[in-house]
Amino acid sequence: MFSARATNKLTMPGSWCDIPRGRQFRQSLEAQLAPWWPKMFGFHLIKIGALSCEIDSSDCMIPHQVNVAPQGNTLQVFGEAAQLPFLDKSVDVCVLANNLGYSSDPHWLLREADRVLIEDGWLILSGFNPLSLLGLRKLIPLYSHQHPQSSRMFSQFRMLDWLSLLNYEVMHHRLFIPVPWCDPDSFGNRYGRFLGCISVIVARKRTVPLTLMPQKRRILKPGLNNVVGATRQQTPPDCLKRR
Repeated sequence: MFSARATNKLTMPGSWCDIPRGRQFRQSLEAQLAPWWPKMFGFHLIKIGALSCEIDSSDCMIPHQVNVAPQGNTLQVFGEAAQLPFLDKSVDVCVLANNLGYSSDPHWLLREADRVLIEDGWLILSGFNPLSLLGLRKLIPLYSHQHPQSSRMFSQFRMLDWLSLLNYEVMHHRLFIPVPWCDPDSFGNRYGRFLGCISVIVARKRTVPLTLMPQKRRILKPGLNNVVGATRQQTPPDCLKRR
């Protein structure tokens, strides 16, 4: 697996409004997550980062929902995403909306979220897709320093690979909004989703490995018990011998 560390400092936008058509991106992301909020239960939900804090999670049954970011007006906890001020295995749901693209070390960010999540906890990820029209605009110098082209874009396949290494079961993943400059109900946005500008992943933390290692398979494989005398040739008694 290639390193995903960034050498230059990345500045995360303070709101979806700082991203061109950011409001449309946020509303479409909320529509993707709407069917999943009622399925999540527990005691604590945290939204990490300024973009995550603006995601509407009012349909979730979890009562204690905390916004975590370095700065902002709607925060309950001031903190960095790479150093969360929470105990191990103390959070039921963790939301990382477009955080990986603005993190200098996304691997560490995922491990930190994994640290605070309980067993069978929920992890929600989203990010901009490099194989999209927004990804192509990164090649144009005029747009390369603007949001969201200034962020790092990871493909959905790469993020799924990271989650598999951390032993997460992916419950839902999808690409959406392939043409952000058109209406969401337009022909391109409805039938070109494989080139969507935003990807969303809903996953659950698992304790039992989803794929058993070869050593585990040999241990768990039932062996054949040797029956005493099953392979030994028996000599018939004298009364049964032919005279």
